[in-house]
Amino acid sequence: MINWKVILNIAKTHLLTKMKSTATASLGVTFGIGAYITMVSFMTGLNNMLDSLILNQTPHIHLYNEIEPTVNQPVSLFEGFENSVYMISSIKPKQGQNKIHNALPILNYLKKKDKVKGATPQVRAQIFYLSGAIELGGTLVGVDIMEETRLSNMRDYIVDGTPEALKSTDNGILLGSGLASKMSLSVGDRVQISTVKGGIFPLKIVGIYQSGIADIDNIQSFCNLKTVQQILGEAQNYVTDINIKLNAIEDAPAMAQILEKQFDVTATDINEANAQFETGTNIRNLITYAVSITLLIVAGFGIYNILNMLIYEKMKDIAILKATGFSGRDVQFIFMSQAMIIGIIGGILGLILGFVLSVLIDRVPFETEALPTITTYPVNFNVVYYIIGIVFALVSTFIAGWLPSNKARRIDPVKIIRGT
Repeated sequence: MINWKVILNIAKTHLLTKMKSTATASLGVTFGIGAYITMVSFMTGLNNMLDSLILNQTPHIHLYNEIEPTVNQPVSLFEGFENSVYMISSIKPKQGQNKIHNALPILNYLKKKDKVKGATPQVRAQIFYLSGAIELGGTLVGVDIMEETRLSNMRDYIVDGTPEALKSTDNGILLGSGLASKMSLSVGDRVQISTVKGGIFPLKIVGIYQSGIADIDNIQSFCNLKTVQQILGEAQNYVTDINIKLNAIEDAPAMAQILEKQFDVTATDINEANAQFETGTNIRNLITYAVSITLLIVAGFGIYNILNMLIYEKMKDIAILKATGFSGRDVQFIFMSQAMIIGIIGGILGLILGFVLSVLIDRVPFETEALPTITTYPVNFNVVYYIIGIVFALVSTFIAGWLPSNKARRIDPVKIIRGT
């Protein structure tokens, strides 16, 4: 029967008598795990920030009425030309409207579905922004501002002003930061907008909106839904877009197909709308995990080399132990215990080191006009990475200790004592 108390006491004695080697082995584990925790926390935090920058502003499903040319032209339906070759040029879209038919009943239907977190109507209008001699083309979006704030974290992107200010001001506008900069406007100023039909309407700037995406901030602004409907001269049931947020984003592709067929509209899910961005995200994640795994593997080899040298330095101790009656299995357990003690101590210190470095990075100021909501470098303190770190420390030290200790178990003590 194995006497674990004796084995652990011998293992402890070996570690304490060779403090330099023990410290070197423990630090090897510590820095390997600490580097892994720091790198993966920072890289995934950065990836999550970039993802949220796009995904928080993108609905899970976007419904709209797309105007496009008719697939079947009159000449293709005429039986006389059935077996003929014909060419049609300059095809014009069929006469239609941008609005979604029966938008309000559709909204009521969506809000009752269990899978839907919320659905918001929008009215998009192509307009011109006028300020003095400056005239800029852009888009004015009519929204239910408080519902948009609830579903898309819109408050985080309002750098000056509040959503409540827009809700309480009928002729208010949240002006894009790029537009405000180009026209030298600020909160409290007035800006005129002109529709494609020529009507001019003055609006009061109640806030500045900055998404962090320059192409959007240079053209897009927000008003109350009713305000844009009045500017366009449309009724309250005039809705051009419906944005849907789901409880589970994974349901978006399937539900988009169902809604498209059910309501005869164009439905774009978040994966389709951000296909290129999704590819970039996958590549960044692949690089992050590839580098992380490489760090762990390199740390594992370092741990193995250090423990291997530590065991070979104890060859005479192995011979003495065997000569005094310890079996090869006992000897193996002694050195395996040393390896695991080093793994536990080094792993815990590595977690602490990684956490401390991550906290320091998280407190480093990171301010840029493009990302007004980000004040420090993003770090992901996911507990899963810490679990992976400590598990790897234990597994790597177990393997690194088992290989040389297995060899030590088979060593002939007579040969070691003779020095052969």
